[in-house]
Amino acid sequence: MQSIKVETEKGHEIVKRMILSQIEDGTLQPGQRLPSVVDLAAAYGVGRSTIREALSALKATGWIDVKHGGGTFVSKLLPTVHSDAKDPFADADDLKELLEVRIYLESGAAASAAKRRTEQDLAALKQIVTVMELALEQDDTARSEKADIDFHLAIASASHNQLLNELMQSLTSKLTETIGKSRQLWFFEDKSSASQLLKEHQSIYEAIATQDAERAGQLISAHLHKVDMVLKRGGRYDGTGQAE
Repeated sequence: MQSIKVETEKGHEIVKRMILSQIEDGTLQPGQRLPSVVDLAAAYGVGRSTIREALSALKATGWIDVKHGGGTFVSKLLPTVHSDAKDPFADADDLKELLEVRIYLESGAAASAAKRRTEQDLAALKQIVTVMELALEQDDTARSEKADIDFHLAIASASHNQLLNELMQSLTSKLTETIGKSRQLWFFEDKSSASQLLKEHQSIYEAIATQDAERAGQLISAHLHKVDMVLKRGGRYDGTGQAE
C-alpha cells in the first residue's frame, strides 16, 4: 500500500493562532505586555523554541512588538488584515531558496545597519554578542541558538527599514529549526567551529560598529554561504533544494 503524506499543523502555528485569537477577542489588549517565553511555554505545554517561532511570526505580521531587554507587547496599532495573509514565507518549504533569500536580505540589512545604526542598536548587538560569549563558555546550546537568532534580527532592526525588518522576521521564524540544525551539523564536523562561529559574529558586529557597510555585507554573506554548505554536506536538502 502506497504511503500518503498527511500535512499537520506545526506547533508554533497552533500557538500563534491561539495568541492571535486572544488579541482579536480582546483578552490581550493593545499595549499589554505578554508573559515571558518561559511562562508562555509552560502555559501552552510546548518548548521555548516553539514560543519564539510563534512570537516571531506575530511580530512579522504586526500583531506584537518586541523591545530588546524590555519584553514583548501587543501592538498598539493592530493590523486590519488577518496575519496569515501577510506572511510571504508561510508555505515555503525549499530550504535552498529560503537560504538564498536570507543571504540577499541579510547582506543588505547588515550594510544598511552599518550606515544607520544608532548607539542603542549597537548596545543591543553588543549585549547579544556578550550572551554568545557566555553561552560558549558554559556550553549552553539553547542559549547560544537563541542569541544567534536574536543577533540576525537585531541587525535587521538596526537597518531602520520597516519592510526589510518584517521580511526578516517572517523568514527567521521559518528558519528557526534550520538554524539549530545547521549549528549541530557544523559543530559535529569540527569541535572548534563554535569558537569560529562566535568570531564571525564578532567581526560582523565590529563592521557595523565602525560603519563599514561593505565589509558588514560581505561578512554576513560569507557566513550564510557557510551555513548553506553545511546543510548540503549534512544532507538537509538535495541538489534541487528540497529537504530530504
